[in-house]
This record gives sequence, structure tokens and C-alpha cells, in this order.
Amino acid sequence: MTDRGLAREQPPLGRNRDFNVFWLGQALSVLGGSVSLLALPLLVLEATGSVVQLGLITVVSGVTAIGTGLFAGYVVDRVDRRRLMIVCDLTRAALLGAVPVVWWAAGPRIWLLYVLTALATVLKTLFDVAYVTSVPNLVRRQDLIAANGRLMGTFAIGTLLGPVAAGFLAAGVGPDWALGVDGATFLVSAASLGWVRFRRPDDGCAEPAGARAGAGALREVFLVGFRFLWTHPLLRPLTVLLTLLTFVTMGAVDLLIYRVRIDLDRDAATLGYVIAVSGIGVVAASLGAGRLRRVLGFGPCWLTSVALIGVAVAGIGVSRSVPVIAVLAAVFMFGMTLGGVTSMTLRQEVTPGHLLGRVTSAFWTVHNASGPVGAGVLTVLADGHGVPAVSLAAGAFCLLIFGAGLLTPLRAARDGAAGAAPRATRKPDARCDPEERLGS
Repeated sequence: MTDRGLAREQPPLGRNRDFNVFWLGQALSVLGGSVSLLALPLLVLEATGSVVQLGLITVVSGVTAIGTGLFAGYVVDRVDRRRLMIVCDLTRAALLGAVPVVWWAAGPRIWLLYVLTALATVLKTLFDVAYVTSVPNLVRRQDLIAANGRLMGTFAIGTLLGPVAAGFLAAGVGPDWALGVDGATFLVSAASLGWVRFRRPDDGCAEPAGARAGAGALREVFLVGFRFLWTHPLLRPLTVLLTLLTFVTMGAVDLLIYRVRIDLDRDAATLGYVIAVSGIGVVAASLGAGRLRRVLGFGPCWLTSVALIGVAVAGIGVSRSVPVIAVLAAVFMFGMTLGGVTSMTLRQEVTPGHLLGRVTSAFWTVHNASGPVGAGVLTVLADGHGVPAVSLAAGAFCLLIFGAGLLTPLRAARDGAAGAAPRATRKPDARCDPEERLGS
């Protein structure tokens, strides 16, 4: 049976065994990841008490993600994606499992958290690129938005339950053991991936021969994906605006944690509840993303998400009420999730399967490049001028991004069809040759 034949025989989502095993296996892993989302910052604050150190951890994560993104798509497009994800899971399990052992044997070691953050980010970036590019190989094209919504819904469940568990674990046995719990969930993820079969993409394109020859290494590793982004009339403004937005959002989470834990002097369990409530926004966006996109279209959905993020960031910084902050955190996560689901689906729809890893990697690398800078700037400014003033400025910046988006093709874009001619009208060689597709 041919690979294209396999692709055509993918069953509807409800009866798709491979996707459902993949989906359920990642559910527990996401739950563990949500534990670490709170446990690592708490471990840093417990060891140092410094918002600057918290920001530096975020900077290390962001810079490492950018560096890894330069080659992650190239790796994902050329190796067995399932095996790559399994190796990433097993290695992360070992790294996170080592933290409570070191803390117990030698006491707090802040340098270890920097090393752990860097190594875990490399593995996470490789895993995430493979994860996103594997979804079109598991489901039918018409099921993409529903599949992405379900995966985001899984993330939502983890976001709801993980921080609560992290808060109790941190209060009971310490944030170091909470990280160890996350490590155990990666073992479950690795085991589930062993039962999943990924099909090759049904785009009718073979891997370009020149890519296998190793010629133009830099072009193959990064620039092919970047040029595809830049020549697409929707992906280009999306990438530029998201780069500006990431400058704010990567550091906004640090400001939220510091606001509740230090400014308002609430305990770890309270912070866990706040972040758990924010998961309601993820659930709502995951369930509603498909309907909102059908009704409003891609562009209005994404721009609305930016406006919601701006309002939430500003409100979180000035409010002294924990319940209000929790509600605003849910609004923030609704915007982040709605924007994430819609942009991810657009890339999957318009990108040929054999380029999807490089396009995804280039997209993440470019827009994440501003994140470490933003996290560093926001946390340093917050240390000197306070969280409220910095949050108000960050929220206003998001609303300026929303205004700029109204001046781009995103304003009226309903789907990815605006960015490419129908496949039936393309010449076969133009459809498959990356140089032709990228307009060179």
C-alpha cells in the first residue's frame, strides 16, 4: 500500500486510533509540564528570592529555544519523528528526576537550574516541532482544527490541575520533588508514542534531492522555512506581529507569579489556584476555537486574541484582588490559546508536509527571538519601577499591536486560501519544488 493511500484512509477523528492514543498519552505529560510551570519558578524564588533571577531563567529558556530553533525543523524533517519524540521524553525524564536527588544530597544549586533549563528547552523545542508537524500525519485535513482544539483542550486540563498539584506538592514536599513528578510523566508519554503510527503527508511531494546532498546547509536548516513565511501574505504579518507580542507575553507570566507571591504575599497554594483558574480560559478557547474561526475567520480571531491579552496583562498588574487576578489570568490564557490554535492550524493547512518542520521551526525561532529580551526588560523594569507600572505599559503595547494588525491583510483573512492558489491550478513541479513555492 502506498504512503498516499495510507493518508487517504485516515478515519474520522472519533475512530482514529493513532490520534487518540497520541492525544491521551500527551494528556498526562501536559499535566506534568503544568506542574513544572509553577514548580520551577517557585524553586528559583525559594533559593534566591529575586525576580531578576526568575527573569534570567526565562531568558535562558528563550535564548536556548531560539538557538535550537535554527536547526530543529531541519532535524524533524529528516528523522523518524516518533523516535525523536521518544528520545526527548526519556532524556527529559532523567533530567527532571535528577533535581530532587541533587537537592536532597547537596542542597539548593541555582546553577543546576540554569543547566536544566537549557537542556530541557533544547529537548522541548525538538519535541514540540515534531509534535506539531505530526498532527497532519495523524488526521484528515478537515479534522485539523478539531484535532488541534482537542490537543489544546488536553493542555487546558493540565493547566487546571497541574498548578493545583504543584502548589500542594511545593507546600508539602518541596518544588524540587514536584519537578521529579513531571519527569515521571515523560516516561508515560514515551510509552504511549511507541503505540502510534505516523503516516507520511499526502502532499504528493518528495524530499528535494539537493537537501539530501547537504548543499547550502544554512539555507536548508533555516532559510527555506523563513522564506516560505516571508512570501506568504498571511504568515508574513502574523510572524512580525507575533514577534512583537512575544516580547510581552514571555515575561508577563513572571510578572503574574511575582505579583501574587511577593507583592501580595500569598502562599504557593494560592498561586497554584490562580494559575489553575487561568486554565478555564484555555478550556473555553480550545472548545470554541473551531466555531469562532468558522464564524469570524482566521484574522479576526487572532487579532481578538491580541486585544484580550493586552487587557489582561494590564489588569493583572494593577489589581490587588486575587480573584480578579485569577479571572484576568483566564482571559490572558483564553487569548493565548485562541491565537495559538488558529495560527498553528493555518501553518498546517498552507505548508507542504515535507517543509512543515522547517516552517514551524523558523516561525517559532523568529517570533520567540524577542521573548528573552522582553522577559529580561520587563523583570528588570519591574524590579525598579514595580509590577503595576510595567504591566500597564505592556498592556498598552499589546493594544498597539492589535491596531497595527488592522492595517494588514489579517484584518479580513478568513482562512489560508488567501495565501495560496488552489492546488489544482499549480504546476506539479511548482507545487513540490521549494524554490518555486518560495518565489525564487
